[in-house]
Amino acid sequence: MGIISTKNLTKKFGDFTANKEINLDIEAGEIRAIIGENGAGKTTLMNMLYGVLQPTEGQIYFEEKPVTFHTPKDAIACGLGMVHQHFRLSPSLTVYENILLGVEEMKTAKVGNKKIRLPLIDNKAEYRIIDDLVRKYNFNLDPGSKIKDLSVGARQRVEILKMLYRDVKVLVLDEPTAVLIPQEIEELIKEILELKKAGKTIIIITHKLNEVKMCADYISVMRRGELVGTVPNDENATRESLAEMMVGRPVLLRVQKSEKPVDRDKVVYEVNNLSARDGAGREVVKNVSFKIHANEVLGVAGIEGNGQSELMYLLTGLMKSTGGSVKLNGEEILQLHPDELREKGIGIIPEDRYKQGLCLSLPVSTNLITGYHKQKRFCKAGMMNFREIRKNKEELVKKYDIRLSGTDPVVSALSGGNGQKVIVAREFSNDPEVLLASQPTRGIDVGATEFIHQNILKMRDEGKAVFLISSELTEIKSLADRIIVIYDGEIVGEFLEEEVSFHELGLYMSGAKRMERDSEETVDSK
Repeated sequence: MGIISTKNLTKKFGDFTANKEINLDIEAGEIRAIIGENGAGKTTLMNMLYGVLQPTEGQIYFEEKPVTFHTPKDAIACGLGMVHQHFRLSPSLTVYENILLGVEEMKTAKVGNKKIRLPLIDNKAEYRIIDDLVRKYNFNLDPGSKIKDLSVGARQRVEILKMLYRDVKVLVLDEPTAVLIPQEIEELIKEILELKKAGKTIIIITHKLNEVKMCADYISVMRRGELVGTVPNDENATRESLAEMMVGRPVLLRVQKSEKPVDRDKVVYEVNNLSARDGAGREVVKNVSFKIHANEVLGVAGIEGNGQSELMYLLTGLMKSTGGSVKLNGEEILQLHPDELREKGIGIIPEDRYKQGLCLSLPVSTNLITGYHKQKRFCKAGMMNFREIRKNKEELVKKYDIRLSGTDPVVSALSGGNGQKVIVAREFSNDPEVLLASQPTRGIDVGATEFIHQNILKMRDEGKAVFLISSELTEIKSLADRIIVIYDGEIVGEFLEEEVSFHELGLYMSGAKRMERDSEETVDSK
């Protein structure tokens, strides 16, 4: 029995079994990857290990002793910590303040032979403690920097240090590379391997098979709530074989683009000098211009927070511009509402599925027609045709493999990946002329990703135009004919896909390439 084990661990939600008799055994000092499709039960399993959920049946063992975690605090006290995909940091506080939040070092005063703890934080002592911790694990961080000034990769290191300060023996990383650029991913992999050398046990939950192959000792695969196998990370554990274990069938991991050329003579979608300011008056989109031709996928690369979200809001009618224009086949469409854009033939896959793409309290059938509910098929003379709505749901659930826990559950009952499938099914099924897609495969398993990628390329080959924002550079490189890079609200680079490397894109995304250019211009001016 290893440092952490489970025996017949089962979790039920009513009649639905999310985890069924999971028997897991992880050795101390091991890097274990846990992979699986959306809805496979990975998150439920980790939530039980971390005390967020309690098992319906079965037992968890930590260092060979049966344990019960009622809260994450219990898990941390035992020696298990978790770094979530969405960071839980206070932007206005420093690195050391975030790490020590809740366990602050207080000043003391000597009264006679006794030390009295004062209600004052000892900032100097806190800085010194965290500086020593940073040096111990060789993390490239300044303890005095504010979180809001750090890169995404640096923020992730702060989250890891929060757990290391609490002296956890097992560290769970949930989708750790989801928003990192290539250089940051390489750095994180090095840090994970160093933590292993320091005696830590690492559990990685991810769907990125490349990174699994780079660092894992063993790989556990989950499918439909069950653990279907654990394999050593050797030459037999190929990306293709792992994907097949996850999905239950062979999966095409890298889509094959057709040789159909971009129609340079036909501009379908055109953006000129588009600009916008946020609520604080800060310019967040700066004179952005681009064209998308028929038979073309234009990919947008950039680290999150550099204006991609705001650009998507502008293009989909959710934000007002301060200047510029957007044209569809020569017709001005800037500032139209989302439903008006859909009537014009624009499909929209928003960045945040829950805030902009779905209504959680409504059933799947209703969400599958949202934005298109005025179509005659679904609505006549102001009356909804529930038979057609139900028929549409049945067709799309089957075609897009949307996994439901009931006949027509509310969307809040679905996993994140299946919620994303609802949006994708809705937009693709309406055959748009232009697809505006932001993070279309975020939180989606390899099987669904394959399906979405094939459909995007099918749209391209049918003469449609696709605007694709993605934090996944492999996705951008796989699908795009042309790539633009956004940094600090403006386009800083434009490339044909075959002419730019991952490394080069990473330099532009981080601002290093632009800074390098600015530096050269400064030197030349002297």
